Amino acid sequence: MKPADIIILLIVIVAMVFAARKAAGHFKGDSLCCGGGDGSSKKPKRKFLDGPVLGTRTIRIEGMHCQHCVDSVTNALNEIDGVVAEVDLKKEIATVSYDRSISDGDLREAVKKAGFTCLSIS
Repeated sequence: MKPADIIILLIVIVAMVFAARKAAGHFKGDSLCCGGGDGSSKKPKRKFLDGPVLGTRTIRIEGMHCQHCVDSVTNALNEIDGVVAEVDLKKEIATVSYDRSISDGDLREAVKKAGFTCLSIS
């Protein structure tokens, strides 16, 4: 093998190591993969309901990959009056508590607005 071939091979190996580490972080949910790469994603503010909790619903969500995704869904759902959301990345769900009548359509629209797919609401 020529010295130039060895150098090229080493460069390819180093590039593959960096790519593998980045991919591993992405799939574990440790990286900001969805537009928040600079770390500037808007963290959800702690929200409280005005009245007593009337009920909860669980929303199955497709397409979340990282904390930035969780923050986007949480913020979108929390924009609905009378709703407080907690989103679980690993389970791919949002648990929504509400203190007034909330339609499934409003919840679906909020998830869609955040850029994700609502699979079901129960």
